[in-house]
Amino acid sequence: METKGKQQSLVKKYSPLATAAGVGSMLGSGCIVGLSATIPVWQKGLDLSAGQVGLVSGSLTFAIAFGSLFAGQITKIFGLIRSFNWINLFYAIGAAICVFSGNFLMLLLGVIVMGIASGADLPISLTVVSHDAPDEKTSASLVSSTQIFWQIGIFISYICSFLLSGVSGVLGARIVFGILLVFSIFTWIWRTVSKKFQMFHEEGAARQSLLKTNDKQQKISLKEIFSGNQAKVYRNFFFAILVFYVCWNLLANTWGQFQTYALTNAGASQMQATGLGIVLNVISLVTTIIFASVAGGKYRNKAFFVGAFVQFMAMVGMAVIGGSSGFIALAITIAFYNFGNPLAGEAIYKVWTQESFPTESRAFLQGIINGFSRLCCGLFAFVTPFLVAPNNIQVSMYGFAAIVLIATVAGAVMMKLQKGNKVRIMQADSDTTDLVR
Repeated sequence: METKGKQQSLVKKYSPLATAAGVGSMLGSGCIVGLSATIPVWQKGLDLSAGQVGLVSGSLTFAIAFGSLFAGQITKIFGLIRSFNWINLFYAIGAAICVFSGNFLMLLLGVIVMGIASGADLPISLTVVSHDAPDEKTSASLVSSTQIFWQIGIFISYICSFLLSGVSGVLGARIVFGILLVFSIFTWIWRTVSKKFQMFHEEGAARQSLLKTNDKQQKISLKEIFSGNQAKVYRNFFFAILVFYVCWNLLANTWGQFQTYALTNAGASQMQATGLGIVLNVISLVTTIIFASVAGGKYRNKAFFVGAFVQFMAMVGMAVIGGSSGFIALAITIAFYNFGNPLAGEAIYKVWTQESFPTESRAFLQGIINGFSRLCCGLFAFVTPFLVAPNNIQVSMYGFAAIVLIATVAGAVMMKLQKGNKVRIMQADSDTTDLVR
């Protein structure tokens, strides 16, 4: 009981740092959903062609992928903490360009800058959280809690788009991106000037330096991770996580970008589809909060399998119902999917990545996984409207159910690897002597 109380005290102490990292996640989901919800307004207000609309939307996805892929290089050049502190200033610059854009090229430039910054922020901020956390359980709890803010970003974007849908011209879209601008400036200033965060960073560095001295550890390079004594273990971790996250993200991206599209094609009005989007994301937000409370404990794996099963049954349910049963039936199955998704999704992916690799390599490796996944989603988005059309959704959902099964198998393999490999972390800034417990 005393140990549990101490653990809760540590989580409470470091929760502001997780919140600062989480706001970055909120900005990431905010730019995706914000653009998705306002692109018709931008198209009309700036007189964009269909091709230009597609280029703007696709550029955001690929910019996020680019930022993720180069997150490790960014921290190598500027340092982990400095990158964490300043990355959202560049997000703010991109948002400001969007707010004041008067033509296609300005909007495209703003979206690209925002995408690169948000793509880089996720692996960098999670690495900082796990770097500063005093132990593995605290790190798992804090890292998983950042996913709550990703859901909040989606939720806020839906609400803003819903409330501003009646604003004439392109003003409503400018306001949405103006809100993202304000949040990004706030996050940049908070991370940069906070004395508490500076103390966490210094304590984390000192603690890990002490571990290095006591254990006579040497800092290992990325090359040594995949070619050294523990190379097989790290490769197995990497590919299990990669397969899981790509499969999960294909589904998450599909419903994130095309949920409104699918509902309107099933008979819902634009207002009904947007309103349902708010309700459905409340379900995801609640489940994410539940998962964050168990991420550092013994029920994490059980929650994963519950979530995977619910997602699988939701896909099968959509397949059985088909596209001709109306939008209410489709919304019910999406609601079940939104319940299971956070239990076996990005939150546990974040925890696995932070647990499984040396700290100095986490931003790079997570960036590679994030970036590759985003590239896959960007390519998949070209065919998604066809897949979720009423005439095709029934067959497509059987395919999505198969993707859920593949993700579940990859997750089960990851759990088995964690259980069977107690890897000694050989690094200067490790936050524990055993990588996996």
